[in-house]
Amino acid sequence: MVQNSISIRLKNQLYPLSNPVVMGILNVTPDSFYSKSRIQSEEEILARCEAILSEGGAIIDLGGYSTRPTAVAVSESEEQERLFWALEIIKKQFPEAILSVDTFRAAIAEAVIKDFGVDIINDVSGGTLDANMFNVIAKYNVPYILMHMRGTPQTMQSLTEYDNFMEDIMRFFAEKIRTLTAMGVSDIILDPGFGFAKTIEQNFELLRDLSNFRIFDRPVLAGLSRKSMLYKSLNTDAEHSLTATIAANTLALAGGASILRVHDVKEAVETIDIFMHTYPRTE
Repeated sequence: MVQNSISIRLKNQLYPLSNPVVMGILNVTPDSFYSKSRIQSEEEILARCEAILSEGGAIIDLGGYSTRPTAVAVSESEEQERLFWALEIIKKQFPEAILSVDTFRAAIAEAVIKDFGVDIINDVSGGTLDANMFNVIAKYNVPYILMHMRGTPQTMQSLTEYDNFMEDIMRFFAEKIRTLTAMGVSDIILDPGFGFAKTIEQNFELLRDLSNFRIFDRPVLAGLSRKSMLYKSLNTDAEHSLTATIAANTLALAGGASILRVHDVKEAVETIDIFMHTYPRTE
């Protein structure tokens, strides 16, 4: 499986993504959809960071606002307080770790970049919930995860009607990439947004057609870990969907994904290892 070299600039150097990497999820929220991912103490934060890094994770993705369907809205001050608390702990113990912060609020994005040197901003709204987000990304020139979503976490599940599902998503990315590049932003990672304003059937169509995004020549992030599209299809729950996650991640890799965002880091790293032994990506 041949793929051109894809890289982003991290910590003032090129970071290659031709070989896929794992992003480990660290949620400092009390209501994330997967209960085992909820971190509520300093000891749990340190243990989770240690686990992500020791198991081969390349990026720690920190979130302070649950974006699961129907999640309760969190104020900006509360989200910032959660993130700052966690970042102070992480930066002290793991100063060299590559950190991503999951937020759709521009003011928070700017604060975590300025005050903590966060490396990546992961915006589930793709700039649609805060008009200033693109300005912040352009100002600090940090890699930006551009995700497709409609509405808000509270309304997105009612916004699943599309004129043409894949064409509409491709058009969304084309327009956002054009805007960002005109502002001088070059390090853009595409996240199709599995589970966000999409039915179960649409999620599987997205997974099946993931290779379509290669046309943009940007890294693609797949966030499939323990999602409801998997466990509802198997009549189970998030806790019992690791095998389904491994299968879905394998399909995402076949579709060209460069980053797997997961709860289970070791299993995702091993999935990549086996996949790359079978289908090495050469420049």
